[in-house]
Amino acid sequence: MKQHELSHGPDINGHALSRRDLFKRGAAGGLLAAAIQARAQTGGQDALAPIAQSGPASKYTPKLCAAFVRREGPYGMRWPGAVFDGEAALKKYAAEMQNTAKTLEVSLDLRSTPIYSEAEGKAWIADAEAAKADGLILVLLDRQDHAWPTATLAVNSSLPAVIFAPLGTAFTTNTRKIANTPGGLFCCSDDFSEAALGMRMLAAGAKLRETRYIVLKGTDRKDTEIADFGVRLRYVPADTFVQKYRAMADSDEIAALADRYIKHAESVKGPTVEDVRHGVKSLLVARQILQEEEGDAITMDCLGAFGKTDISLPCISWSHMLDLGIPAACEADHTACVTHALSQYLLGRPGFQQDPVPETKHGWLIGAHCTCPTRLDGFNQPAAPYRIQPHHGMRDATPVPQWETGRRVTVFDVKLRTDAEVAPEMYISTGEVVGMNAVPPCGGCVVSVNLKLDGDPDLLNFPGFHQLFVYGDFKKELTGYCRLFGITPVVV
Repeated sequence: MKQHELSHGPDINGHALSRRDLFKRGAAGGLLAAAIQARAQTGGQDALAPIAQSGPASKYTPKLCAAFVRREGPYGMRWPGAVFDGEAALKKYAAEMQNTAKTLEVSLDLRSTPIYSEAEGKAWIADAEAAKADGLILVLLDRQDHAWPTATLAVNSSLPAVIFAPLGTAFTTNTRKIANTPGGLFCCSDDFSEAALGMRMLAAGAKLRETRYIVLKGTDRKDTEIADFGVRLRYVPADTFVQKYRAMADSDEIAALADRYIKHAESVKGPTVEDVRHGVKSLLVARQILQEEEGDAITMDCLGAFGKTDISLPCISWSHMLDLGIPAACEADHTACVTHALSQYLLGRPGFQQDPVPETKHGWLIGAHCTCPTRLDGFNQPAAPYRIQPHHGMRDATPVPQWETGRRVTVFDVKLRTDAEVAPEMYISTGEVVGMNAVPPCGGCVVSVNLKLDGDPDLLNFPGFHQLFVYGDFKKELTGYCRLFGITPVVV
């Protein structure tokens, strides 16, 4: 097949989202039903119907309870002092909190009057727990009396709590006693964006807990969940996908999306048009299964299900779903299920699940896999340039996005709890892209990204497997999320 030049028109998804739509998606995981506006060559109608989350997460609105705390009466000489206008601060931060909640599409129950005593603080927390809120937001307008004791009660409650202390309301003597207590995130600044990030973490945690993955593996049907993260797993026999794939006829939908992928590729080397069409056919099968099984996300034992068949591996379809904000994990990997969903809900962009490879001459970590999203900068951003080539098994078709040298990247992975006495862990690294490997002549998966990690980690002992590579430096967001939800962050 001849090479195709990269088009500068609409991207492979055929549409663009507004910045507001993106923030809603990335921050809270809402509105993940992006339509694919590909058109058939004839007829003039949208050729591919929307594919969307169809499970509990798609229907759930996170619920946050918020309150201010201060003395009742003038501040006087004690901090924050008479120079601090508590009424103006309350109006300012209440408006910013409400605007953030609207953007994140969360329900915000803001107490109408400040908490004026420790007893009122205890009652407010108890009410939030009884209402099964997804988190607390406590804004301190004082440093005295019951202010920090109330913050301590919130952090030690059964709910994750974001504590926002504007300048003048905290000493380090107030924060150091509880700063590392699991369940709390402390923001000491006049800039409410710190607390807004905390609200986004609370919303992401709620969406993650409500997410139902459809796991296509084995022969049994069952429902379970991933402990500590709450992610729901609905196991469906892998043969379900095979049967639906074989029963599905070719269509204008399949042809339109395949043609769009080919048109916008920098080159197509190896796969035929039919190979690409067979690959994107899995997208329609996945759409049907998500609807029928009420799933928000999908994962499959793809090599086990398809490895010995003539059915195309779904690399290109999984890539497409990731671009649309639908978590799609490879190889039925539970930890990758968590990280894919968290990347989309919290970080607002898809991640690249990869097999980690040490490169000792240059000190690089190589991430290699055959499924990679193209919208690496975010759901409303243009697709990265890509080529289409075969899977490393020299079959099927997969897009190979080009990772930009010099870009900052975060690597993260979770280690699930195996001991009730030990908290789950999250491995977090940061670094930058230093290039990509050509496959072939190198062996292994065809998307092969080289990272130079910060510091000097022992690559031969680098922990985890199927970690996500994500554009951007998100160490602060991920370590903060860990503190809020009782996960031990391990910065590698």
